Amino acid sequence: MHKAAYLGSEVRTESENLAVRAAWMSFVGGLTQSEIARRLNVSPAKAHRLIIQAREEGLVKVSVAGRPPVCVEIEQRLCELFALESCTVSPYLSGFDQGEDVSIKSVGHAASSVLSALMSDGKISKIGVGMGRTLTAAVSEMNHVVRQDLEIFSVTGSLTTNFAANPYDIVLQLMNKTGGEGFLLPVPYLASSIKEKNLFLSQPGVRRLLDRSAQADVYLIGVGSLENKGHLIANGLITTAESDALMACGVVCDLMGSFINIDGEIVQADIARQGIGVPLEKVRGKRVFALAGGKSKTIAMLAALRTGIISDLIIDEVLATSLNGLLDESEDEEAPLNAAQ
Repeated sequence: MHKAAYLGSEVRTESENLAVRAAWMSFVGGLTQSEIARRLNVSPAKAHRLIIQAREEGLVKVSVAGRPPVCVEIEQRLCELFALESCTVSPYLSGFDQGEDVSIKSVGHAASSVLSALMSDGKISKIGVGMGRTLTAAVSEMNHVVRQDLEIFSVTGSLTTNFAANPYDIVLQLMNKTGGEGFLLPVPYLASSIKEKNLFLSQPGVRRLLDRSAQADVYLIGVGSLENKGHLIANGLITTAESDALMACGVVCDLMGSFINIDGEIVQADIARQGIGVPLEKVRGKRVFALAGGKSKTIAMLAALRTGIISDLIIDEVLATSLNGLLDESEDEEAPLNAAQ
């Protein structure tokens, strides 16, 4: 069973008007194309074209009620193992061998309604946000919500190693979706040294933004993996050499600017302490929604869950199945999980 809702904020042409009416009659009213044609005084073929037009022009958003039992079973297991308040596993779209882009699309679709609900909650006035492709996909799909009182904060440095803007920082995207006020953290994601990091942190404006970010009501974050030249390298947030150095000292995950080992512990090597972001302990006990998709995030996701920071999880079936298998392997063989790297 599926539902659909009109997303457009303004209809400018008669054709769009008819397309929207046809979409409402079809997806919400449950009318057949013949019934729609009769009510709109058009031919059945025209009614069919109007419905297709509404879909193609983004005037309709389809969501599916319910998920396959295997997804629900994994959700329950992850909630129990990691004391999550909620877990959503979005079904695969084309199979377990689907590419990461498809997994991200699936998670983004599942998360969009969650984000819309959070933005609409009047009790939430401050939101801390991370970055990444999955968060970007979720924000792009969410409905527009008028919340001019909303304050949106970056939880990590917003600049690349050469001080360019990160295209996957979602502060600006959420500002456009809500009309809220956004605050970017104008420092690199990873400082070149501990000395440079301390210099950035000594700036009153930077400290003030980090302190305000740490006071957010809720957090939306991605989970980064260093495997396969992931998001951090691809977008210039760290160099390949820095990635190699981080993995050499046991880092398998980056979470809000902190670098984590397989046991969910912050790695203390200098290179791993150069990330700039809200300290994980500052958000412990708050609502932290983590989004991720794709099998390549399996080890990183396990490490992130083991920090105990994440309260709510949204992942796709491919990642969930891989993570579930890793947990089974650990229980059956009592082998160290870092052997799966």
